[in-house]
Amino acid sequence: MKNNANTINRLRRAGVLLHPTSLPGPLGSGDIGHEAYRFIEFLNKHGYKVWQMLPLGPTHDDKSPYQCLSSHAGNPLLISLDWLKDKAWLDTEKVNITDENYRQNCLLYAADIFYQMNDDSWNSRINDFIKQHAYWLDDFSLFIALKKHYQNKPWYDWPDDIRHREVQALNEARNELQSFIQQVIFEQFVFFTQWHEIRDYAKQHEVELFGDMPIFVARDSADVWAQRENFLMNENGDMEFISGVPPDAFSDSGQRWGNPLYDWNYMQSTEFNWWKERFKTQLELFDLIRIDHFRGLQACWQIPQADETAINGSWVEVPGRQLLSELFKTFQHLPLVAEDLGVITDPVIKLKTSFDLPGMKVLQFAFDGSNNNPHLPHRHESGDIVYTGTHDNNTTLGWLNNENNYNKQYLEEYIGVNLQSAEQNVLSMIKLAMSSVSFLCVLPMQDLLLLDSSARMNMPGTVGNNWQWEFEWQQLNPEVIEKISHFMKLYQR
Repeated sequence: MKNNANTINRLRRAGVLLHPTSLPGPLGSGDIGHEAYRFIEFLNKHGYKVWQMLPLGPTHDDKSPYQCLSSHAGNPLLISLDWLKDKAWLDTEKVNITDENYRQNCLLYAADIFYQMNDDSWNSRINDFIKQHAYWLDDFSLFIALKKHYQNKPWYDWPDDIRHREVQALNEARNELQSFIQQVIFEQFVFFTQWHEIRDYAKQHEVELFGDMPIFVARDSADVWAQRENFLMNENGDMEFISGVPPDAFSDSGQRWGNPLYDWNYMQSTEFNWWKERFKTQLELFDLIRIDHFRGLQACWQIPQADETAINGSWVEVPGRQLLSELFKTFQHLPLVAEDLGVITDPVIKLKTSFDLPGMKVLQFAFDGSNNNPHLPHRHESGDIVYTGTHDNNTTLGWLNNENNYNKQYLEEYIGVNLQSAEQNVLSMIKLAMSSVSFLCVLPMQDLLLLDSSARMNMPGTVGNNWQWEFEWQQLNPEVIEKISHFMKLYQR
């Protein structure tokens, strides 16, 4: 069954993987301000056509973009304060910069100015935004206001009447927390307004924005609190089983993610409405969307909640084919990419190929010494997307520095170069990726900068010290960037 799924531009091109938090910034984390525009200009100047990033949602304290407070909302910490100053909604001199909540305090200040000025044009724009996004914004704004009210406790520890969403209790909360709710709405309005400007600028510079959608959502999220019927849990938020993955190359005991599993029977009875709304928002933000852990649309690893590891889980089949069919019926243009890494079985491959979805090939997985490893360039197909590594991998230099990661003799024979200088080794891997038949080659920014393991974005299965890497423009070596651009020309990207 061939579907109209192939709405992705398959022209040969190259892109860079960089989360906006990794952009340079004076406040310890990048945002979608001036540096984002500068990065788009950098991509355009050097021939890159795609900017890939991680999910943009508001994170919990661990900063993981894969465990967000909402599957729709933008992270307010990504909001550009310079943009607010340009609008005269923020005077940073009146906010204490040494306060650890400096960004949040700036947003509070800006919201006060915005609502006080009562400008007809801006009022009209925010009202249009509220109407257009009511399908998620109403619940999300109340959810965040309640979290603040209850000292950031998860919703399943809130009082019974609020946890169970009793109508009278919710109405009273809306009245009592009106100013908090208005603050959240303002932040989301600003985020989406700024993001649309970024997307327009990217389009002008022939750069596509490539987003990432986690397959699961966090237990403590607006989605789960407001629409519990979509998840396998009782009304108190208790779960018998949770999500994760079995033991693999990243972890001997598997990964116990802890996300709620979907009630697929209920979802199917609604014609997957929850998913349709989710994709509606993602399509507003991105030109391409990667479904993280795509194999979870064929079967998911179900772990007993009581277990401390993921070892004793089991695969449970889910109606992914019906979901994708329904989505492609609903959206004329649905540019999906399958993250098909890990334990990939024939049914998963069949699901991906049925909908003609691009998959992923990662060179760091290729060199175990077997010449039929699917990640080796001679096994790639034009419908694949090739990476040197992803946000879950080491940097390529860090990977090369540890010979336990690969079969050195095989790698040297394959690339026809003896591994010697760090720069040459990384460039050899980048050249290999560029030469692949895959239509899109994506390089993590760390590899363009030839950085070692200290620049790693994430170590799967660990908590703490992840998601914090930032680059500086002075780390760019013009000669190296020029060499990589030459590879692009050489291999017609």
